[in-house]
Formats: sequence, C-alpha cells, structure tokens
Amino acid sequence: MADPARAGRLAQRIKVLVAEALRRAVKDDRVEPVTVTEVRVTNDLQHATVYYTVLGDDAAVDAAHAAIQENRGVLRREVGRGLTIRLVPTLEFVADTVPEAAAHLEDVLRAAKERDAELAKAREGAQYAGDADPYRTAEDDADDDEQRA
Repeated sequence: MADPARAGRLAQRIKVLVAEALRRAVKDDRVEPVTVTEVRVTNDLQHATVYYTVLGDDAAVDAAHAAIQENRGVLRREVGRGLTIRLVPTLEFVADTVPEAAAHLEDVLRAAKERDAELAKAREGAQYAGDADPYRTAEDDADDDEQRA
C-alpha cells in the first residue's frame, strides 16, 4: 500500500500524460474538445479514474466518450511510457458533471435573487392591512374606552 502523497503525485502525473496523449497520440477529431479535469488513483496504485469534460452539446459528449473508450489501450500505453512504476494502473474514464451542476446551481441562485428583488420592490409601497401593531395591550383598551366615553 502506497502512501496517499505518492498516490496524489501519481494522479497529477497521469492527468498530464492523458491530456498529452489525447492531444498527440489519439488521431481522432472527436477528442478535440476534451479536457481532463481530475484523476484519482487508489492507494494501491492499481486503478486510476480519469474525469473529463467536453465542450459542446450532448452529441459531442457522446462522440468524445465513444472515442475515448475506443482508444483506452493507446492512452494506457502512453501513460505506461511516461511513468516509472512497475505496474501501470488501469484507466477508467468518467464524464465530469461538476460544470453542469455548477451552472444549474448558478441559474437557481440567479432566479432566487430575481424573485427577492421583485418582493423587495413590491414591499416598498406596502402598508399594513390593519393597525401597525396588531398586538393590543390593556393600555390600548383603556385608551379606546376613554375615547368612546
């Protein structure tokens, strides 16, 4: 079992190697808009999960995923050439959904902010429906009785 610091260094190295291999070794136009965002390596250094994003619509994402799956062997070979460890980890490629989730969260926050602004604008000229202080006290009742008398 390797220490976590070594696994972290290996993950960063694999990230660079995979990005270079996608640009240089894979001769497929479908991987052009792919960006490697993160790599996680298990502590035993036997398995690496590569997270990537694709710039474009759903068709581009599907095409890039298919191209990456078709070229997994080439990518693993390039990673093996660039590493100085005895066993090359297996590579698993996962589409990273963090940017889409962040964009959705930004949209939700923007809509909430707009709704708050609408409520603040409606509240500007608003007046109480009844008294300003709806909670009456005994002194208020006494004052009312004196005014009636």
